[in-house]
Amino acid sequence: MLRKILGNLVLAGLLWASAARAAEPLRLGLLHTLSPAPFYIAQERGYFRDEGLDVTFRFFEAAQPIAAAAVSGDTDVGVTALTGGFFNLAEKGTLKVIGGGLHEEKGYEGAAILVSNKAFDGGLTSLDKLAGHSFAITQYGSSFHYMVGRIAEARGFDMKSVTLRPVQQISNMVAAVATNQVDATIAVASMARPLVEAKQAHIIAWAGDVVPYQLTAVFTTPAMIAGKPDVLKHFAAAYQRGVADYREAFLRLDAAGHPIVDAKTDAVIPLLTKYVFTGDPDARRKILDGVGYYDAGGALDVNDVLDQVRWFRQQGLVKGDTDPASMLDTRFLPTR
Repeated sequence: MLRKILGNLVLAGLLWASAARAAEPLRLGLLHTLSPAPFYIAQERGYFRDEGLDVTFRFFEAAQPIAAAAVSGDTDVGVTALTGGFFNLAEKGTLKVIGGGLHEEKGYEGAAILVSNKAFDGGLTSLDKLAGHSFAITQYGSSFHYMVGRIAEARGFDMKSVTLRPVQQISNMVAAVATNQVDATIAVASMARPLVEAKQAHIIAWAGDVVPYQLTAVFTTPAMIAGKPDVLKHFAAAYQRGVADYREAFLRLDAAGHPIVDAKTDAVIPLLTKYVFTGDPDARRKILDGVGYYDAGGALDVNDVLDQVRWFRQQGLVKGDTDPASMLDTRFLPTR
């Protein structure tokens, strides 16, 4: 009897080891920020493992290197902001957008339009007064550049009347406003609110209330789609579970439109602090201040992505005349 029990244990161990070895490796390129939170949740709750995947996170400091890493074969899937540089690569047929990520959405405080004290005191108290002012962005062709352009369209002023100041890094954008070196910038809530509380800046609007748009997206290569479509289907399934948990934790609103914070929220926060605000005693507040909006199921805002390509082409930042729809593959995740 003992021999049989031991034999079963050995067999179970061999089966487990075999299953572990059989897990399909997948390298995910992403920013080391709060924005990819559903992926952290999927990793920590074993959703990728449940789908037979061994997902490794590869962290980057900016959006463009994530896209370049996918093209060079250093990553399999990426999630980051859609930029002019990204669309130039997709234009050549080297990248495909397969799903949605962060979406600036009306009613959700994701990205703030942040104004310096000096500019605010001088009259820059609303978006329609941005003309004639300076605005910090990371670089030309960035998502921040696009957002300024869309705000100009929405508020009816010429974007050329705004002096863009490329400062390379998001931290530099915020610091430039805090020290009155530029008049305005765009900052996620977790960076903008502390400045307001410290009386170093003012929030005059939320981007999602003015220009709802697909800020980040999930993408891969045509080679990955052709060679490993089943892997991508399993990846998408795990990602959707992460999105569902994220929405349940952070995106429920009460009757007054305020975020609901309860046990479901607190159960997720420790999963995120393994990746962001690690060891920070104020991590909970920073996460609650910084969560953005994800559409149910990781859905992609197709029309907005096509609009983004149009806008970047109008600015001369994306060359060529490839059909923008050919840059998308919507077989793996839903659309909105």
